[in-house]
Amino acid sequence: DVELMESGGGSVQAGGSLRLSCVASGDTVSTYSMGWFRQAPGKEREGVATMSADGYTVYPTSVKGRFTISKDNANNTLYLQMNNLQPEDTAMYECAAAWGDFYTLQTTWPNYWGQGTQVTVSS
Repeated sequence: DVELMESGGGSVQAGGSLRLSCVASGDTVSTYSMGWFRQAPGKEREGVATMSADGYTVYPTSVKGRFTISKDNANNTLYLQMNNLQPEDTAMYECAAAWGDFYTLQTTWPNYWGQGTQVTVSS
């Protein structure tokens, strides 16, 4: 099994930046698709950035150009660079993974999830 541990969340003002990290243990993630998902109070979980095992990335329109997903296979770590954060980005951000290639923001493909890290953006 893969265990995922996120870090890097916090409180920032609108226009600020944060970098989230997700360290994986239990297996090497080079053959896993990984992604970042978020859930705000009263809203459904949504995908904000995913990367397939072969490196294909997907972003929703709401974050494209502001968020960048990257993966360091040597250190088993997934990152999410978030720039120009807005109050609507406020949510609990979760790292997720599944073996193989997935090319979608749907929340149904991951079978490993982290505990999450809170991001709060004030106006």
